[in-house]
Amino acid sequence: MKVDLFDFHLPEELIAQTPLEDRTSSRLMVLDKETGEIKHDIFKHIKEHFKAGDALVLNDTRVLPARLFGEKEGTGAKIEVLLLKQQEGDKWETLIKPAKRVKEGTVITFGDGLLSATCIGESEHGGRLLEFSYEGIFYEVLDRLGEMPLPPYIKEQLDDKERYQTVFAKERGSAAAPTAGLHFTEELLEEIKALGVHIAFITLHVGLGTFRPVSVDDLTEHDMHAEYYQMSEGTANLLNEVREQGGKIISVGTTSTRTLETIARDHDGQFAAASGWTDIFIFPGFEFKAIDGMITNFHLPKSTLIMLISALAGRENVLNAYNTAVEERYRFFSFGDAMLIK
Repeated sequence: MKVDLFDFHLPEELIAQTPLEDRTSSRLMVLDKETGEIKHDIFKHIKEHFKAGDALVLNDTRVLPARLFGEKEGTGAKIEVLLLKQQEGDKWETLIKPAKRVKEGTVITFGDGLLSATCIGESEHGGRLLEFSYEGIFYEVLDRLGEMPLPPYIKEQLDDKERYQTVFAKERGSAAAPTAGLHFTEELLEEIKALGVHIAFITLHVGLGTFRPVSVDDLTEHDMHAEYYQMSEGTANLLNEVREQGGKIISVGTTSTRTLETIARDHDGQFAAASGWTDIFIFPGFEFKAIDGMITNFHLPKSTLIMLISALAGRENVLNAYNTAVEERYRFFSFGDAMLIK
């Protein structure tokens, strides 16, 4: 299957650069995955599309302020570091700009010496392994010195770091936000619960692979970046009970979807307490075992994310919906509008 089959024209001015003041005021496109029918709504009305006994599954990962700006010890050269994945202890897999200036043994200092890092080797895709030194608690130092690793298509600075976090973000470890969840407020979640809809949480720490373009012509040759996930026994039991009683399972975002489908695939269509690394790649032809619908944002052309939703709703339905979104001037990507596939 060719990657070009998932291309569409997107005017650059439709890429949302800043979040809306009210998280729930974004637009909502409702797409019927069977008929392709499209309806237009506002996100704060999304609760009208759920029924008592359904389950809404959200990813509670918390984004690390993982972009650091430091200086190379000895020369003062400016170095940008992006934390990707924690290894053991204070060792991290990172991306560095400019990487050519950082060899094994190079020391980088941040915040007038509050934090320092020594390069201890190279990693895949030209990355570097760094070992950090500091006093106190690493995450507190990171909160003080780090910036949010906003996607490359967002050019504006973010005034409030919390606007790139969901209101239910809890488990630290993500390199990017699960952006479909950014539309929810605590008040809206309470209103949904009051309808008798179950709210469940899973964790998938989003890696930078989510922004990596597909560089092959045939998508079956694309390798997904592995990401860490976990599901508790309580969530697994709840979702199995919802399924047994005929309720619908609606995932919030592609990250929740990939987690749920990974677990269901590994447990004969059931949910179970589980954790590990998933590199599941969902594209048309995939047989869904976990979800009945999903909430998602509008994604990049030819990305693995648009391939995933095309697997759920059909490529032609999705491309028609995206072309409609362009015509109707919907806002795209992380801070953009939302789609409900039901």
